Amino acid sequence: MTDTIFALSSGAPPAAIGVVRVTGPRARDALLDLAGRVPAPRRAALAWLRDRQGAVIDEALVLWLPGPGTETGEDTVELQCHGGRAVIAAVETALAAIPGLRRAKPGEFTRRAFLNGKIDLAEAEGLADLLEAETELQRLSAMAMAGGAFSREVQAWREELLNLSAAVEAVLDFADEDDVATLPADFALKIEVLGKAIRTWLERPRAELLKEGFRVVVAGPPNAGKSTLFNCLVEAEAAIATPIAGTTRDVLTRPVAIAGVPFLFADTAGLHDSVDDVVEAIGIERALEALDRADLVLWLGPEEMGPPGAWEIEAQTDKPDHLVKEAPRHRISARTGQGIGALRVDLIETASQALPRPGEAALNERQHDLLSEARTALAQAAEHKDPLLIAEALRLARVSFDTLLGQTATEDMLDALFGRFCIGK
Repeated sequence: MTDTIFALSSGAPPAAIGVVRVTGPRARDALLDLAGRVPAPRRAALAWLRDRQGAVIDEALVLWLPGPGTETGEDTVELQCHGGRAVIAAVETALAAIPGLRRAKPGEFTRRAFLNGKIDLAEAEGLADLLEAETELQRLSAMAMAGGAFSREVQAWREELLNLSAAVEAVLDFADEDDVATLPADFALKIEVLGKAIRTWLERPRAELLKEGFRVVVAGPPNAGKSTLFNCLVEAEAAIATPIAGTTRDVLTRPVAIAGVPFLFADTAGLHDSVDDVVEAIGIERALEALDRADLVLWLGPEEMGPPGAWEIEAQTDKPDHLVKEAPRHRISARTGQGIGALRVDLIETASQALPRPGEAALNERQHDLLSEARTALAQAAEHKDPLLIAEALRLARVSFDTLLGQTATEDMLDALFGRFCIGK
C-alpha cells in the first residue's frame, strides 16, 4: 500500500486509445514528472508526455484525481494516450523509471479499493464475475452483486443482529441485580424474521449454475441420434455422428448461450448392457456419471427407461424405422430441423426458471456456506435459554456476516480472489 503502482487499464494494444492508470502516494509526482504540470483536479488537460531525458513520448489527455474520492481511495492519475504498442510501452517504461513506482499485479487496483473501504468483499467478488461474464444473465447478476445488492442486505441483517446482541448484553449486565432484566417480548420473533430473510437468499439459484451453465445431457442407447442432436443444439460439428454404434466413447461437453441463457450441453456414449470393449465400458460409466450431474436429461431411448425427470424425446423422425413414443415431450429430427425450434424454446424457458432471475444477485459457494452458518447460529440462539449461550450464538452469526463482507479475511483468500482480475483492474 506504500508503493505507487501503474498499469494499462484499457484493452490490449493496438487500439485508438490506451488508458494508463497510476495510483498511490507518488501519483501526483509521476504526473508532474511526465507532463511537466498538474492540471486542476478532475479536469482533463492536453499535455506532452516526456521521459526523464526529455524526449517526447506522446501527446495525451491527462487527469489528476486526488484521493480519497477515487476508485482506489488513493491519489490517482489517468494518462489517455494513443493506443499503439510502442506508445504504451514507452509510457510504461518512463513510469517504471520513476523512483517509488512499479507495475501493478493482477487485481491490485481493486484490492486497494477493498483495503481502503471503497468496496467490500462481496462487491469485489461481483466485480470479478462481471469481468468474466459471457452471457447477459451472467452480466446482470454480476452487476447486482458488484452494485452492492447483497452487501446492503447483509449490512441490514448485521445491524439487526447488533440490536439483538445489545438486548442480550443488557440482560447479562443486570444478572447480578435484584431486578433481573428479561429479553424483550419480541426477541424470538425478531430472530425468526431474520432467519426467514436469510433462508430466502439461501433458496435462490446458485451463482455456480449461472457461471457453468444449465447442464443438459443428451442420453440414450447407441445410434439413437444423440450426437446429431448435440451438434444441432450447439450449432457446430462438435461430435462425430455416424451410423456405427459406439462412435462416442467419452462425455463431450460444449458451453453455448441461447437467447442470453448459458447452457452446458453434453453428448454421451450409448447406454447398453452387453459391452465387450473396455474403452466403451469406461465411456458408459462416464455417461452414467454425467446423468447424475445433469440439470436436465434429454432421453432418446425407449420410453420410461430414462432417469427420473428426463424429457422423453422422439428423435430421428425423418427415418421410417425410428423409435416411436406414445407421449414424448418433443418429436424432432435433428437432420431436417423438425421440432428443434420448439425444443430450444422449451429449454430456454426451463433453464430460465432454474437460473437466477435477470438482475438478481446470486450467491457463490463461499457466500452460501457463510450464510448457512449464520442461519444455523441464529437457530441455535432461538433454542437456547441461557443468555450466555444466546450471546455466543449471535456472535457466531455476526462473524459470518463480517466474513461475508471481508471485515475478517485471510491473505490467501484475498490473493485467490484478486488473482482472478486482469492487470490494470
